[in-house]
Amino acid sequence: MQPRPSPRGRAGQRGFTLIEIMVVVMILGLLATLVAQNVRSIADESKLEIAAVDAKQVVDAANLFYLQKGYVPTLEELTTRDDKGHLYLARLPKDPWGVVYVLLPGEARGECEVRSAGPNRIEGDEDDISSKTAAR
Repeated sequence: MQPRPSPRGRAGQRGFTLIEIMVVVMILGLLATLVAQNVRSIADESKLEIAAVDAKQVVDAANLFYLQKGYVPTLEELTTRDDKGHLYLARLPKDPWGVVYVLLPGEARGECEVRSAGPNRIEGDEDDISSKTAAR
């Protein structure tokens, strides 16, 4: 006859209690929330950087066009081959929010500005991105 295991011996072999599992799940949920918020803010910041770089690229193409042709181009002129086959932009980039950039004439002769309506897609408010304010 084999000896029965004592109740005390079985208690050491039991699994986790429901409360312990719930505490671990809550902690993992809180950590996941913190990580998701940080990733989202980094993604938003990178979209702003992409828009600023794209705006600068379009302004640079417009400045090259102006130097060669003597007038500030439209966006269509930058993406269309001229009679000599020059193409200033292979394609017109859209901002990270899916809206085509706007090319505006500047105050001085030959100057221009490229703008994006920004994350809210409404032109003329505080979240707009401009080639003039983009880092050079």
